[in-house]
Amino acid sequence: MSANAVAAPLRRSPSLLNRAATMAGRNLRLSRRNVEALTTSLMLPVMLMLMFVYLFGGAIDTGTKYVTYVVPGVLLLCAGFGASLTAVSVSHDMAGGIIDRFRSLDVGGPELLSGHVVASVVRNAISTALVFGVAFAIGFRPDASTLDWLAVALLMVLYITAMSWFAAAIGLFAKSPEAASGFTFLVMFLPYASSAFVPIDSMPSWIQHFARHQPVTPITETLRALLLNGDAGAHAVAALLWCCGLLAASIFASVLLFRRRTA
Repeated sequence: MSANAVAAPLRRSPSLLNRAATMAGRNLRLSRRNVEALTTSLMLPVMLMLMFVYLFGGAIDTGTKYVTYVVPGVLLLCAGFGASLTAVSVSHDMAGGIIDRFRSLDVGGPELLSGHVVASVVRNAISTALVFGVAFAIGFRPDASTLDWLAVALLMVLYITAMSWFAAAIGLFAKSPEAASGFTFLVMFLPYASSAFVPIDSMPSWIQHFARHQPVTPITETLRALLLNGDAGAHAVAALLWCCGLLAASIFASVLLFRRRTA
C-alpha cells in the first residue's frame, strides 16, 4: 500500500440524514423551477381566503365574524393541496427512471421519500404564513397565547407531514402522474365535508355523521380553539390520534410500495 493511500483520509458515505437533506434540496429546487405550480401553490391561499370571506361569508351564519371562523379550514385546505403535489412529484420520479440512478448512488427509498416530504413541509409552511398574513389583513384577530401558537404550529406540521406521507404513498401506488393527481381529489374534498367552512348542524342529516367523525373536523376544531383561546378538549385527542395514525400507516405503506415498485 502506498504512503499516499495510507495518508489519504477515509471517505465515509453520507449518512441517511444527509442524503435525505440532499433529496429535500433537490425537490425544493425543482419546485422553484416549476413556476406554474409554485405560483399556484402560493396564490391559492390568498384566493381561497378572499373568496370564502367576501363571496360566501355574508351568506353563512357562524355566530362570529366569518374570517375568524374560516381561517383553520383554509389552512387545512391549502395544506392538503400542497401535500397533494407530493404525489405527482413521487410519481414523476418513479416513472422517469431516475430511481435507478439514485440507487446506484446509494440513495434508497427512505431518503428519497423523506426528501419529498421535507420539501412539502417547507412549501406548506410558506402557504400557511400567507394564509395568516391575508387573514390578519382582512380582520382576523386571534386571542391565542404563546403556548397556543406553538401548539398550532406543531399540529400544522404534524398534519402536513402526515398528509405528505399519504400523498407519497399515493404517488407510489399510481401508475402515472396523471393518476396520482386524480387520487388526491379525496384530500381536497375532506375539508368541505367538515366543520371547516360551515357548522355541521347546517348540513343535511345524512352527511352530519360523516362530517363529525372524519379527521379534518377534530383538527379544525382544535386549531379554532387554540387560536380563539377556547377549550379543545376531546377534539385535541382525536386530532392527534388521526394525525399520528395516518402518519404511521402512510410511512408503512410507502416503504412497502417502494420496495414493490423497485423490486
